[in-house]
Amino acid sequence: MKKVILITGASSGMGKVAAKQLIQKGHTVYAVARRVEQMKDLEEMGGTAIKMDVTVESDIDHVVQTIIEREGRIDVLWNNAGYGLYGAVEDVPLEAARQQYEVNVFGLAAITQKVTPHMRKAQSGTIVNTSSMGGKMYTPMGAWYHSTKHAVEGFSDCLRLELKPFGIYVVVLEPGVIETEFGDVMSSHLEKYSADSAYSDMSRKLAAASKEMYANGGGSKPVVISDTVLKIVESKKPKTRYRVGKWAKPMVWMRIYLGDRLFDKIVMSQV
Repeated sequence: MKKVILITGASSGMGKVAAKQLIQKGHTVYAVARRVEQMKDLEEMGGTAIKMDVTVESDIDHVVQTIIEREGRIDVLWNNAGYGLYGAVEDVPLEAARQQYEVNVFGLAAITQKVTPHMRKAQSGTIVNTSSMGGKMYTPMGAWYHSTKHAVEGFSDCLRLELKPFGIYVVVLEPGVIETEFGDVMSSHLEKYSADSAYSDMSRKLAAASKEMYANGGGSKPVVISDTVLKIVESKKPKTRYRVGKWAKPMVWMRIYLGDRLFDKIVMSQV
């Protein structure tokens, strides 16, 4: 069945690759991001690209209204927009930390609030929230990023219970290490905030470990995410969580079963 799908953060990486695959499969895809100029190829394939900042309510209103006017419904919302803010807690300005939450948590919540009334009216729909294996575990220098993903996990669990009576599924996507811009953004933040601080040694080691991992094929291709999203979209009863990509399952397993002290040692052995 052809579905109307709204994807945030679709200008690059996982969102863009998945948008292409969903368009190819015949679905109606609305791709939104701040960098709309990077989504011209999606329009050429038959998708619709709209500029939207998840932190701007008027942008969200415009996108949702446009889709409802044109299609009459939104079958799937994939909350994929987000980024990783890295740096020691002591070093990262609270203004930057607040922006991390505005995008990763409150932006996700804002568009969800605008879409759910339409899904509730239709008594059907699927909301996919991109968390991370980082929503179940942690690393040094990543307090702000990891805490937003932990928040997405809890938010999604509560939302799932609230929307179940209306026939709406809430799915949490937990990617592992995926070959996207994430590693570069992470390293740039470490350089910006902690390169010359009391945490500089740890910062340099973490940045080096990250660059080495991505350079040596330590991540999965974004197609593993697009394949999973396609599976969710086309499933009559999607699972609650999908944990995919390199390191996702083993890292979360270690976090759950090895205990805090042993997991701490494993993580710190890498930096």
